[in-house]
Order: sequence, then structure tokens, then C-alpha cells
Amino acid sequence: MNKTIFKADPGKQDILIEREFDAPRELVFRAYTDSDLYRQWLGPRGYETTLMEQEPKTGGSYRFIQKDIEGKEYAFHGVYHEVKPSERIIGTFEFEEMPGHVSLEVSEFEELPDDRTKVTSRSVFLTKEDRDGMMGDGDMESGVIEGYERLDELLEKIK
Repeated sequence: MNKTIFKADPGKQDILIEREFDAPRELVFRAYTDSDLYRQWLGPRGYETTLMEQEPKTGGSYRFIQKDIEGKEYAFHGVYHEVKPSERIIGTFEFEEMPGHVSLEVSEFEELPDDRTKVTSRSVFLTKEDRDGMMGDGDMESGVIEGYERLDELLEKIK
């Protein structure tokens, strides 16, 4: 199983996440930009994701709501600043329960040998306090890891 590397150095404003997938770059990129695929893997297990809007193109926007097993809803939205097919997605990310605390997200898709892909994502927050607030008690990290495990499972089904 591929390991998710999650780096959030103390006192800094960013989070770096690296993950390799056993699937071709075009397919991994499609899982990020195809609404039906994206909602199937985004977030932790047990959460249901509803995409309210998703225009994965330069200048487009998105909004999604995740519902946990107890029915509590969490909403997120952002704007795509650049979508370069199979290479890079740059956009903003905002948790609606923390309005005004926007991060800039850059995800790069690197082709590896044997039809594998490495995704490197960096989130940069306005302040280290914003970054620490978003990370909270570890829910963000565990949610990213579980989401990537779900993406592995989805990629295996659609390869």
C-alpha cells in the first residue's frame, strides 16, 4: 500500500502532502476533475460528499458539502486559478465554518514509471494560526489519508 506523506512543520504556514498511486497520471487527474469520481473518494470513510458545483477549469469554481455519520454537515468552496490537464491544479480552498481563512492549494501530478503517478499538494495559509486551526486535532490529516485510500480503491475499479 502507498503511504501518504503529510508535512506540517511547526511555525510555518503551509502543509505538504505527497502520495503515489498505482494508476496512470491521466486517470488520477480525471479522478480529481470528474464530478462523479471526485465525490466517491473525497474525504474520510463514512462521509457522504455532495458536489453542489464543480467547474474544473481555469476561472471555474467548486462547492461541496460533506455529511458525517451523525448527519453533521461541513461545507467547502473555492476557485480554480489554473487547471492544466494531467499536470497541475491551482485554486483556493475555504472551510465555510471558518470564513475568510482561505488557503491557496497547488496539486501537481507527476508521471512515474510503470503507469504510476505521484501527486504533490501544497496548501499555503495566510497565517500559521490559520494553518493550525484547519489542522485542528488531526481530523484533517486522517481525512486526507482516508480519502487517498478511497481513491486507491476507486482507481483499482476503473483502471
